[in-house]
Amino acid sequence: MLTPIPLAMAAEGSIVTVVELRGGIGLVRKATEMGLNIGAEINIRQRELGGLVISRGETRYALGGGMALKIMVLPSMNESSKHDE
Repeated sequence: MLTPIPLAMAAEGSIVTVVELRGGIGLVRKATEMGLNIGAEINIRQRELGGLVISRGETRYALGGGMALKIMVLPSMNESSKHDE
């Protein structure tokens, strides 16, 4: 079984799935308003200093490092199947 990692630790160019939100009600609300809820697939577009540029569907977001550390992810099933080919 895989261990979730913080979104901040995910590799640039990878696709991950959100499995847990470890923040308070404010972080959870903000994340879910952006569509970063449990089960959401996220593409890591770019790493910028402590933050990230991610995309969900056609929408891109910039996240600060603090928020990215509280969003726990696993490699996406789509990402895993890409490496098996």
